[in-house]
Amino acid sequence: MAHAKKHRLFDPTIIRQAVIESFKKLNPVHQLRNPVMFVVYVGSLLTTLLFAQALVGHGEAPAGFILQIALWLWFTVLFANFAEAMAEGRGKAQADALRKSRRELTAKKLPQPKYGLNFTLVAGGLLKKGDVVLVQTGDTIPADGDVIEGVASVDESAITGESAPVIRESGDRSAVTGGTRVISDWLVVRITTDPGETFLDRMISLVEGAKRQKTPNEIALNILLAALTVIFLLATVTLLPYSLYSVAAVKLGAPVTVTVLVALLVCLIPTTIGGLLSAIGIAGMDRMVQANVIAMSGRAVEAAGDVDVLLLDKTGTITLGNRQATEFIPAQGVSFDRLGDAAQLASLSDETPEGRSIVVLAKERYQLRERHIHELGATFIPFSAQTRMSGVNLDGRQIRKGAAEAIEAFVKERGGQFPPDVRAAVETVAKQGGTPLVVAEGVNVLGVIYLKDIIKGGIKERFAELRRMGIKTVMITGDNPLTAAAVAAESGVDDFLAQATPEAKLALIRKLQAGGRLVAMTGDGTNDAPALAQADVAVAMNTGTQAAKEAGNLVDLDSNPTKLIEVVSIGKQLLMTRGALTTFSIANDVAKYFAIIPAAFVTTYPALAVLNIMGLATPESAVLSAVIFNALVILALVPLALRGIRYLPIGAASLLKRHLWIYGVGGIIVPFVGIKLIDLLLVALHLA
Repeated sequence: MAHAKKHRLFDPTIIRQAVIESFKKLNPVHQLRNPVMFVVYVGSLLTTLLFAQALVGHGEAPAGFILQIALWLWFTVLFANFAEAMAEGRGKAQADALRKSRRELTAKKLPQPKYGLNFTLVAGGLLKKGDVVLVQTGDTIPADGDVIEGVASVDESAITGESAPVIRESGDRSAVTGGTRVISDWLVVRITTDPGETFLDRMISLVEGAKRQKTPNEIALNILLAALTVIFLLATVTLLPYSLYSVAAVKLGAPVTVTVLVALLVCLIPTTIGGLLSAIGIAGMDRMVQANVIAMSGRAVEAAGDVDVLLLDKTGTITLGNRQATEFIPAQGVSFDRLGDAAQLASLSDETPEGRSIVVLAKERYQLRERHIHELGATFIPFSAQTRMSGVNLDGRQIRKGAAEAIEAFVKERGGQFPPDVRAAVETVAKQGGTPLVVAEGVNVLGVIYLKDIIKGGIKERFAELRRMGIKTVMITGDNPLTAAAVAAESGVDDFLAQATPEAKLALIRKLQAGGRLVAMTGDGTNDAPALAQADVAVAMNTGTQAAKEAGNLVDLDSNPTKLIEVVSIGKQLLMTRGALTTFSIANDVAKYFAIIPAAFVTTYPALAVLNIMGLATPESAVLSAVIFNALVILALVPLALRGIRYLPIGAASLLKRHLWIYGVGGIIVPFVGIKLIDLLLVALHLA
C-alpha cells in the first residue's frame, strides 16, 4: 500500500532527518520523559562544565580526559535520540505518503437517504456525521461512511495498495473510506465521521510514532529502569565522601574525581535498554503498518504478543470460502437426473459461488442443459436467513433447496415426510466436513447436494505452529456441530464453536477471559461488534462495517482474516525484542563493573588493582573505554531494535533458555571483548 511501503532499514532520507531530530531531542523537556537518559543528559552537562573549569586551570583532572568523557556522554544521548528518531522517521514517511493521497473534494449531498439526482454540490470538508451523499462512477468518496443503497466497484489502492477493485454494498461490506474512488455504478453513502476524524486522519496520526502513547508493559519497564537508576545514583553519590575520608585518613592516594563518578554512574545504570526502549515500541507499531494493519493503540500490539487463544472464522480463514457442489445424493426411488434437474432450476438465480457450482455440476456431470432465467417465466424465491432456503415456482412446481431442518419443515407443512435415507445422507455429508443442502419438490424430498469446504493449504501446519507457541485455536462457524467437527479435525484446529450467534461468541470470549486467557478474534460485520469490543485483540476488516471497525483495536487494510496469525507473531516479536535487549543491557553491566570500578578507585584503594582482570592499560583508558563502549553499543543495537528479534514459534521455557544464552551470556562476554579492544585502540592512538 502507498503508506506502508517497505522502507529500507537505513533509508538515506530517513537517516538524514533522524540525525537532525537527534539534536532537536536534546531539549530538556523531551529528555525528562526518559529518566535513564535524563541522568546521562545531566551527566553530559556536568562533565562539560568540569571541562570548562579545567580549561581555566582549576580542573579536577586533565582537560583532555574530561573532554573525551563529556563528548562520549553526549554521543550516548544522541545515539539514543537517533534510535528513537529512526523509528519515528519510518512512521512519518508513511504518514507523508498518506497525506499526499488527501485532496479537496466536492461532494454530491442528497436531501434524503435515497438515490436521486437532485443533489447539492458542497465542499467535502463541510460534510458532517449523518449527511448522505451520492457517489457515481469516477467520483472520489469524500469521507468515511456506510453504504445504504447501491452496489459499486471501488478502487481502494490509495489506502490498501491493492490494485484489484472491491465490491461495496449495504450489509457486511458497507464500509467505505474517504479518498477511495468509485470505478463503476453508484453508491448512496451515509457519512459516519465529522471533519478531521476520518479513518485517514486517524491512520496518519497513528503511524506517526511521535504521537504514540506508551503501553502498560513499557511504562512498567520504565518504572523499573528508573528505580534502578535511582539506586545506582544514591550508591554513586555516597562513594565520593568515602573516597575523601579514606584519603584524609591514610594521607595517601587521591580521591575519586566527579568526572569518573559520572562515568561510573552512566555505565552502571541500564542505559542500553533505556536508550532503545522507545524505539522498540515505535518499531513494533511500524511492523504492524508494514503488514497493512493499523493499530489503534500500542496496547493492542503489545496485547497481541500475550494472546493465548485465537478465535477464527471458518469461511475465508480456515477454508477457501467458496463451497463447491461435488455430488448429488438422490433419495430412494429418485433418479440422478430428476434431482439434478430440480437442483439446477432452484439455483439458476443464485449468483453465489455455491449456487453457480450446483448449476455447473448438473450440466457437466448429468448433461443437463443450463436454462435461461428469462425464458422460463419462473418465480424465484431468494434465500433468507429466516427461511434458510431458496427455490423456484415453475409450471405449478414448488422446488426448494436449503438446510435440512428448513426443508423438513417445508415438506411437513404440506403433509409430506422426511425420508430416513435422506436424513442419513445429511449426517454422512456433515460428518465428512461438507455442507448438506436438501432439495424438495412439493411434498417430495428428492435428495442431498454435497457442498464441500476446501481447507486452505498449509493451514494445518500454521495451527501446529501456534500450538507449539502455547496458543489455542478456536474455529467459529455458523455450521451445524457435525460439519464443524469434521472441518476442525481436518484443519487441525483445537476447538470449535458451531451455530455461532453474536451472543454465543460474546459468551465464549467472556468465559475464556474469566479463566485468565487473553483472546484475539477477527470480524467484519455489525453482528461481530460486541465480540470484537470484548476481545483483548480485535482485528476488524477494512471491508467491514463501521461498527466493526470502531469496536476493533486493530484494522486490517487487506481484509484478510488469516492476518490474525501474523498480528500475533508481530506482537510476540515486540515482546521478545524488548525482553532480549533488557537482558543484554543488564548483563553487559557486569563487564563494565570489572572495567570501571577498579579503575575509578585504584588511586584511593590500591588493592583494587587485582580486579583489573581485563588488563586495561591505565585507569583513564579503562574509564574511557567503558564509556565509549556504553555509547557505541546503543548505536550497534539500533538495527535490532528496529527490525526486531527473529521470531521463532517455540514455547516460553525454550525461548527463555535461548535468550539467556544469547543475550544473557552474550551480554556478559561482548562487553569484555569490546572494552578491551577499545582500550588497545586508545593506547595505540595515545588518547589515554
